[in-house]
Amino acid sequence: MARAENKVEANGTAHLVAALAKALREQQQLSQEELGRKIGYTGSAVSAMETCAQPASDQMLVRLEETLGAGLGVFERARELIRLDRYPPQFKGYMRLEQRALTLSSYSTFVVHGLFQTEAYARALIGGGYPPLKDERVEELVEARLARRALFDREPTALIELIVEESALRRVIGSREIMHEQMLHLAERARLRNVTFQVLPMDCGLSGAHFGDRGDMALVEILDHEHLVYLEAQDESLLVSDPGKVATYSQRYAKIRSQALGPHESLGLVEQLAGERQ
Repeated sequence: MARAENKVEANGTAHLVAALAKALREQQQLSQEELGRKIGYTGSAVSAMETCAQPASDQMLVRLEETLGAGLGVFERARELIRLDRYPPQFKGYMRLEQRALTLSSYSTFVVHGLFQTEAYARALIGGGYPPLKDERVEELVEARLARRALFDREPTALIELIVEESALRRVIGSREIMHEQMLHLAERARLRNVTFQVLPMDCGLSGAHFGDRGDMALVEILDHEHLVYLEAQDESLLVSDPGKVATYSQRYAKIRSQALGPHESLGLVEQLAGERQ
């Protein structure tokens, strides 16, 4: 539903899209109702988009590109910018890196990594956080999180590695049904040729060492082969670029990986958990 406060909250990209869509619509001598019919929306929805009372959704931008874009790709580019604007401020810098990742190696402790989440799992996780968010904001964040999946199919191919704590797989988020779907999705992703998936078992500390005791991390190699580390805790983030520190984090990640189950065993555990939650 369109809201008056959206006109104030809308970012610069949304206002630019609105102005461009209106100008191209009028250039083609289309009314709001006529454009709406062409793109599968009501005239009221087009009006709300043009006034930023309800900025263009991702799907509307796809249809605007097909109908008004004239092959310029402006609305397609706007999709990327608007998705980026929807992320929390502390996450935007990392998202630019993730989109450019040549290799991405992540270690997750409490929940399934965002790249591997289902829509229902993401919605339960985001909607259940604190402080509570408005329903509209929850949906924006869910849509933005799911858009990150494009990395799996991007060219050039990104190599994606995930190590996740076994406890995160056993922790029920939302419902048993949501977790069943999440385990099936995780198993599906784990089978992709550009993905390596491993589970750090809960008894890994029996040897006297738990190399993952300092929390989540993401090691990123971007397309120009620069190596960085991203850390996030309690809505605060840190991007590490110092080569010496990056090397230390990379070594720690390697030690975590040495304690994890192999990919075949890890996939078997996820499939087992999926069966238990039917």
